[in-house]
Amino acid sequence: MSASYYKAFDRGRNIGAWIDFNTERGEVVDYRVVLLLGPPGQRVTIRVYDCAHGYNEMHRYTQTGGKQTGTRFHSGTLGEGLNSAIKEAELGYVAMIEGWRR
Repeated sequence: MSASYYKAFDRGRNIGAWIDFNTERGEVVDYRVVLLLGPPGQRVTIRVYDCAHGYNEMHRYTQTGGKQTGTRFHSGTLGEGLNSAIKEAELGYVAMIEGWRR
């Protein structure tokens, strides 16, 4: 099973995350959480959480350098990593956007 959706964190400032994941037999086998800033069609990526290498990884983005090298951010299962990524993005988006702007 797969699912994709946009979760708004601050509608007035056009901040939210695109969440995409796949499950097999109830277990998350692949996911991506992309923190976005801006209106549709003009959104920029601030941070990406994924498991492209088989573990929970986070990539910072900067205005000048783009996508940065990934770092592990959670040692649990991919499902736990997905939930942690959503929570981190929702609770920490202000600081993440400030870091992207620097």
